[in-house]
Amino acid sequence: MSRKILVLPGDGIGPEIVGQAVRVIETVNEKYGLDLELSHGLLGGCATDELGSPYPDETSRQAAAVDAILLGAVGGPKWDDGPRELRPERGLLAIRKELQLFANFRPAMLYPQLAGASTLKPEVVAGLDILIVRELTGGIYFGEPRGIRENADGDREGYNTYIYSEPEVRRIAHVAFQAAQKRGKKLCSVDKSNVLEATVLWKEVVNQVAAEYPDVELSHMYVDNAAMQLVRAPKQFDVIVTGNMFGDILSDCASMLTGSIGMLPSASLNADNKGLYEPVHGSAPDIAGQGAANPLATILSAAMMFRYSFGLGEIAAAIESAVAAVLDDGLRTADIVTEGETPVSTQQVGDAVLDKLSS
Repeated sequence: MSRKILVLPGDGIGPEIVGQAVRVIETVNEKYGLDLELSHGLLGGCATDELGSPYPDETSRQAAAVDAILLGAVGGPKWDDGPRELRPERGLLAIRKELQLFANFRPAMLYPQLAGASTLKPEVVAGLDILIVRELTGGIYFGEPRGIRENADGDREGYNTYIYSEPEVRRIAHVAFQAAQKRGKKLCSVDKSNVLEATVLWKEVVNQVAAEYPDVELSHMYVDNAAMQLVRAPKQFDVIVTGNMFGDILSDCASMLTGSIGMLPSASLNADNKGLYEPVHGSAPDIAGQGAANPLATILSAAMMFRYSFGLGEIAAAIESAVAAVLDDGLRTADIVTEGETPVSTQQVGDAVLDKLSS
């Protein structure tokens, strides 16, 4: 059965890192006879430059017709001062909303080979394996009303609406509990219910859903404490579920426990497991075109695609094993080198992963 993948390289280092992940996909396609069909499109700043919109109609049509999407990264200072509706990030928010990609999986796992790259002591992070489940299509990023206005004193003020409905919380809670059942059976729900009514509702609904998963141990934590605990004792967590904004911040915090944000993949899924797969990191325009970017988060995002959208866990595991073997061999891009190591290029890392997959 043919499976269709849309490739959206994006901005900055996006084309470089996505190029290596595409090589991996093509390699496993040939090796395992998967009959994958790849198409290419535009999203982000590059789409605005070429087609006048960060999420063009053509990209929307392409996205609707495929089973999964591989994305690089979007954004950069080139577009920071333009109209808000043309900002690259608006394209990313739009595709998530249109495809109802409400469940964002962001694993933070420390490869033992990179323990020295973390800024925390090895004994604090050794064996780290956390999954952050972030609600992705609601909350303050999408709430209305929003804008910038003039108040009664003639001063400008910015305002946003933090809003969650009971069905939105319920569906992400089910996803998180089910993920915890497949892991360590511990779920921590992160909120700020001491001051935000939206998260009072969040906590109530999560507690209701918990009754359907008696085998999962549920705890609750305020977001400020969760940020502190991620740095103090991160291995206390198994699965974390939280809203859009808190998940955005906490997953980036968790990324540095692993040594580099360049190692973290992500999956954004709808109710049918159609997904958008992308590295957690940004477009890094300061190193774009230098061949220095770490492609491993994007390659690992492709592995998540095989696992979640295609149900091919053995292929996902093969890609992940190839990445681990490359790290065993000591290959490091600049973001994960330690003292005395020589960084290698994006292309060299991609070549090494392909060698491991082909052997």
